[in-house]
Amino acid sequence: MPPTSETLTAERILAATEEVLRRHGPAKATVVDVARALGVSHGSVYRHFRTKAALREAVTKRWLDRTFESLSGIVAAEDLDPESRLRAWFEGLFAAKRRKAGDDPELFATFSVLAAESGGVVDEHIADLTGQLTRIVRAGVDAGTFTAADPATTARALFHATGRFHDPCSAREWEQPGVEGELAAVLDLLVRGLRARD
Repeated sequence: MPPTSETLTAERILAATEEVLRRHGPAKATVVDVARALGVSHGSVYRHFRTKAALREAVTKRWLDRTFESLSGIVAAEDLDPESRLRAWFEGLFAAKRRKAGDDPELFATFSVLAAESGGVVDEHIADLTGQLTRIVRAGVDAGTFTAADPATTARALFHATGRFHDPCSAREWEQPGVEGELAAVLDLLVRGLRARD
């Protein structure tokens, strides 16, 4: 590919890396492949990402951050009561994960491999998500809707209790008939447990 006149940015490199991963998979994709796709030398890529591992970690973080960002509006939706916000957040998380798995299964499988390699990035992603949940739980406590002595601990418990609907290990179950109803039943149970007692 001829050299490009477009400025090489970290974002362009990450977008190209995602495409290379989609084509070649994590085992065969190389920094040279990414550079070739961009029409630059592999040294140019290394100026932005010092190692192949750093590049893979950054592209994994970018992919995971899309889910976090897609849920931010729900967290901030003060026109929704905390219970509705909690339900919408989990439904949004499930929809985002299922869309990733269903719309692009090759890339989903690739990122599942990369996420396993990038434990710190995954831990940070889970902390970001449970941070969003903590804000919703705290809003419910402040409104008198929820009872939770420690909103952060409660948020982590809610996240783990719903793992079947967002953990990539359960992706095969996400297309089964009635799965949305199962999520709704789990959320009903969790919300009943959270409701403030008079």
